[in-house]
Amino acid sequence: MPIKTILQIAVFSVVFFSCQTKEETIKPNIIYILADDLGYGDVSAYNENSKIKTPYIDALASDGILFTDAHTSSAVCTPTRYSILTGRYNWRTRLKSGVVSGYSKSLIKPNRTTVADLLKNNGYNTAFIGKWHLGWDWEITQPDSSNLDIDNLRARPEVDFTKPIKNGPNTHGFDYSFGFCGSLDMPPYVWVENDTPTDVPIKITKGKSRQGTWREGLTADDFSHEQTLPEIAKRTVNYINENASNDKPFFVYMPLPAPHTPILPTKEFQGKSGLDNPYGDFVLMVDWVVGEVTKALEIKGVSENTLIVFTSDNGCSPTANIKQLKSKGHYPNYEFIGTKADIFEGGHRVPYIMTWKNNIQPDKSEQLVCTTDFFATVADVLGVDFDDNVAEDSFSHLTNSDAPKRKSIIHHSVRGEFAYRSGDWKVNFCKGSGGWSYPNINTKKSIYDSLPNVQLYNIKNDVAETNNLQAKYPGIIDAYREDLLKIIDDGRSTVGEKQLNDTYGEWKQLENIK
Repeated sequence: MPIKTILQIAVFSVVFFSCQTKEETIKPNIIYILADDLGYGDVSAYNENSKIKTPYIDALASDGILFTDAHTSSAVCTPTRYSILTGRYNWRTRLKSGVVSGYSKSLIKPNRTTVADLLKNNGYNTAFIGKWHLGWDWEITQPDSSNLDIDNLRARPEVDFTKPIKNGPNTHGFDYSFGFCGSLDMPPYVWVENDTPTDVPIKITKGKSRQGTWREGLTADDFSHEQTLPEIAKRTVNYINENASNDKPFFVYMPLPAPHTPILPTKEFQGKSGLDNPYGDFVLMVDWVVGEVTKALEIKGVSENTLIVFTSDNGCSPTANIKQLKSKGHYPNYEFIGTKADIFEGGHRVPYIMTWKNNIQPDKSEQLVCTTDFFATVADVLGVDFDDNVAEDSFSHLTNSDAPKRKSIIHHSVRGEFAYRSGDWKVNFCKGSGGWSYPNINTKKSIYDSLPNVQLYNIKNDVAETNNLQAKYPGIIDAYREDLLKIIDDGRSTVGEKQLNDTYGEWKQLENIK
């Protein structure tokens, strides 16, 4: 049963200035900019006391919708990226916790429809430029010498870099692709353009400073860690210049490797934030990249027909040296407790901005949003349908249309722990943070064992998650447990036929819910 999506007079909780029928639907260019480990409070439009000023990101917010209750589907990198492209919760895949490595096989199955497929099938030129971190299939000639699985971040299998990759971005709907496979701190450090490595790596490099670190591994001569962000910006601007006058609209998925480690602001940005911390300088560099994109759109005269989404893949990481930043008066995760990797709000509540000049009335929205929702929202903008077994967890942001709106959300930590939020209440089905923040699995055993197995918070009144009400309202916990298990078992959170999860062996985190 297809989900019907009809463009009417409102978009992203705001009203279009003119009414259009489905036949008259405008196809805007679409650019999705994904920062890496950028906190909610790192964007000055979100944080009135921010010590980092982000004028270009703020300009997007001034021209569009600033969502204040937006969340990534996971508190870490790989899973969130899967949800953006597929409109499906990441924990439905084989990846029940953690992230993939730079040598991992593709997490997206070849027959899984992505938002790039949707747009390509509706007349778009499509491009991926940046950090993939969803795995693709290298031509592996020898396994890791220690017999480590390729998903292990320490694995170093032998690869024939003269051969094309398989099951990469070009398999999943992108006409053009340029990027690297893992995170910027995970080898191999090799650019791959349209499935083909641009160079054969023969040297070994390793980051030398704490915040500028990257794991030791093969590095191509044409790959510079310090220059990856400028290279991605340059390639994206070139793509805009080449496609702005094309009869076909374009879609650019632009996942940045910053401000994730290695934290390497280029010389012109070093010290610019005044925070005595390269993280602040790197955030300014991310803002600069956004400015390069928006200026290119202006120069080519297509800014008013381009829909831009800006967000982050999870909350700010501890590697930013959050304690030092707070000593300077800067709170990268704003008022939220926790960090990247956690089930707490600081792990997954992120800045989320959508702008489309002269088509979206600037506003601030409290609509609950998940990164899975991009797929259905794009379909709603175009007024197109998609199959029942596609984007099973995606809800459109458009108002005044017949598309259902998100009423609840499932959160997921680095350890694969779950939380369920509906309305003002949130249940964390785990002890402590479920991730890296204190208290966690590595906390002193006597302390960790004494923690409650379930946490209940009224997020509206207690956004810092300090007052656990699990003993006072057990009925809420029971009802939320039932809802969560049903959504997991149904293989979807939208209305439709039951679907299957990609389960592989034991799924131990489910025991913490039951």
